Amino acid sequence: MDWDKLRIFHAVADAGSLTAAGDILHLSQSAVSRQIRSLEESLDATLFHRHARGLILTEQGEFLFDATIAMSKRLEAASARIRDSEDEVFGELRVTSTIGFGTLWLAPRLPHLYEKYPDLMVNLMLEEGVLDLPMREADVAIRMKEPSQADLIRKRLMSVRMRLYATQEYLDTHGTPTKLPDIKGHRLICQNTSSAQVAASSGFVQHLMTYDPKLSLTVNNYFGVLQAVLSGLGIGVLPDYLTDDFPNLVRVIEDAESNEVPVYLAYPEELRHSKRISAFRDFVIKEIFEHRKRLQEDAA
Repeated sequence: MDWDKLRIFHAVADAGSLTAAGDILHLSQSAVSRQIRSLEESLDATLFHRHARGLILTEQGEFLFDATIAMSKRLEAASARIRDSEDEVFGELRVTSTIGFGTLWLAPRLPHLYEKYPDLMVNLMLEEGVLDLPMREADVAIRMKEPSQADLIRKRLMSVRMRLYATQEYLDTHGTPTKLPDIKGHRLICQNTSSAQVAASSGFVQHLMTYDPKLSLTVNNYFGVLQAVLSGLGIGVLPDYLTDDFPNLVRVIEDAESNEVPVYLAYPEELRHSKRISAFRDFVIKEIFEHRKRLQEDAA
């Protein structure tokens, strides 16, 4: 199959029109049209439904587009490996993580990474859904559970537990609960149990609700929960990694916490030798070591 025709087909399918694809490829509309017709003839299949508003893929066209998407991502991975220098770290690194961890723990520490590698460009992709690393939707992931996909290198970084926190001002006004039955009537701020999150967090919130707190606010990520707690709205369910960066948080009820949540770093096997991946991995491991050291010093 002609690779050049596949490249043109991919551009047309992605753009939805011959004209737009021609602009991207720096080809005339007629040249693009000829290549598509030639590809359809070689496959003996119609790849597009043509109408006044543009082009729509046929079922056969969808099959081929899925294949060219996979090919494109594999080529991106190969290109990334080729661009990696023996001695330098530069270029784009696409990192995916949850909104809470990426916003509240990872992003504030990135200046340390850029101090060492100023030519690196991190594309931080924060969402609760799991991106497909082997299909190159991202280069590296930090996830709140062990990845199940094959062909991934994975490293357990740390463990997280969900705990109860409030500000001293809130506790001075509303009282400080010392055991779980004491949270009855207190304002509770947490993630909605129906939102995407780790099972340990959802289970912890469901357990707390048996003690009849006043559920004042639910948010679909921990950034919103944190902001509400810091404003003095109530007692929040938050991950324990926040205590290092937000000293105004006061832990409430020392023995109240969720089950352990493992945190993993993962990346595709094919990027094993990537200098950018290695630089990012080493940076995260160092930051976690420093984080643990500070927590131990505070506890001593």
